[in-house]
Amino acid sequence: MSILGWIIFGLIVGFIASKIVNREGEGCLVNIALGLIGAVVGGLIFEALGSRIYMGFDLASFLVAIIGAIVVLLIYHAITGRRGLR
Repeated sequence: MSILGWIIFGLIVGFIASKIVNREGEGCLVNIALGLIGAVVGGLIFEALGSRIYMGFDLASFLVAIIGAIVVLLIYHAITGRRGLR
């Protein structure tokens, strides 16, 4: 995937995860970072569970990245004291 593809992927994943967790969103740049970090974390979680590594731009990659982004966002909210899952 190109850099632009990763940015769009991160934006979509971060937006979906932030809407699931706190219904307000986090902002464009934070959503991009959240989506990219979530993709890495989700990949690590699924690899630890024995699943294959998801690479590419498909539905499975989106689901793995969204799960990872939700985990990252919940940890972020726990550290900063913000409320999530409202």
